[in-house]
Amino acid sequence: MTAKISPSKGSPYARILGVGGYRPTRVVPNEVILERIDSSDEWIRTRSGITSRHWAGPDETVAEMSLEAGGKAIADAGISAADIDAVVVATVSHFKQTPAIATEIAHRIGAGKPAAFDISAGCAGFTYGLTLAKGMIIDGTAKHVLVIGVERLSDLTDKEDRATAFLFGDGAGAVIVGPSQVPAIGPTVWGSEGDKSETITQTVAWDDFRANRPEGAEPLPVDSRGEVKFPAITQEGQAVFRWAVYEMAKVAQEALDAAGITADQLDAFIPHQANMRIIDSMVKTLKLPDSVTVARDVETTGNTSAASIPLATHRLLEEHPELSGGLALQIGFGAGLVYGAQVVRLP
Repeated sequence: MTAKISPSKGSPYARILGVGGYRPTRVVPNEVILERIDSSDEWIRTRSGITSRHWAGPDETVAEMSLEAGGKAIADAGISAADIDAVVVATVSHFKQTPAIATEIAHRIGAGKPAAFDISAGCAGFTYGLTLAKGMIIDGTAKHVLVIGVERLSDLTDKEDRATAFLFGDGAGAVIVGPSQVPAIGPTVWGSEGDKSETITQTVAWDDFRANRPEGAEPLPVDSRGEVKFPAITQEGQAVFRWAVYEMAKVAQEALDAAGITADQLDAFIPHQANMRIIDSMVKTLKLPDSVTVARDVETTGNTSAASIPLATHRLLEEHPELSGGLALQIGFGAGLVYGAQVVRLP
């Protein structure tokens, strides 16, 4: 007789138990951005809705910001760090190929010896991490998972690129995902469109940035001072805008349908904080009623990629505690191009 594998014994469902966020102390208004690009405060506000963003100082590393946000999420969930069985970190701005920054965070936060790994899914990273955490809880491989979205995008911003210099900010957001007896994280609608991968990309690959470059290689970009530019994020703004406006509203609607929720049953809409015009367009397309509170954290935080949804959630619950326990639709989308959306019950 063939031996049988014992089935997993997890929780029937999973939910977000707590949320935390960290924004660097330095606030950077548009006036600072304008010192190095030919633009105006009015143009930046009109195109993106951004008035300021936070940039990390030397001591506000990816790890330190994650520890701050993670600690707040643990406290909000009412558990201890020792209760954490897995740490998932979504980021594109941890510059060591290995080891994963999640392992350092797990150790320093006092989680013992949990599973720990990083994922790279751009601005959809948090929704991907949440999906993985939900699977762990239901599968029984973890009881409590710390999911962190964290970025230091100021390190990957070309301060002289008029199209992107004003977009990006730094910060970390985190949630604790744990067991639930009722559905509290809906099915994830996710996917990728790799044929559009060049619309958001890194200007120079790391191997092209080596000191000894092969003969005949394309020259590296230089700044106004003649110095070689560090690799940065670049994008085809109009192409990305059109894709987000026309395609992501469809994905958001699919997530609502998959969860069996209608727009008028939502309490909050928490999209990736990429651009105010994209957010407003999605609200209109989804026909969200005025009763739905919409996260517009991008105005003073900028685009923080994987950190944007949990950061916006943290601020939303601080400013609107009455939303606690309510239903929220969240969607992330970005480089890849990748996307992910789900309906969640707020902690």
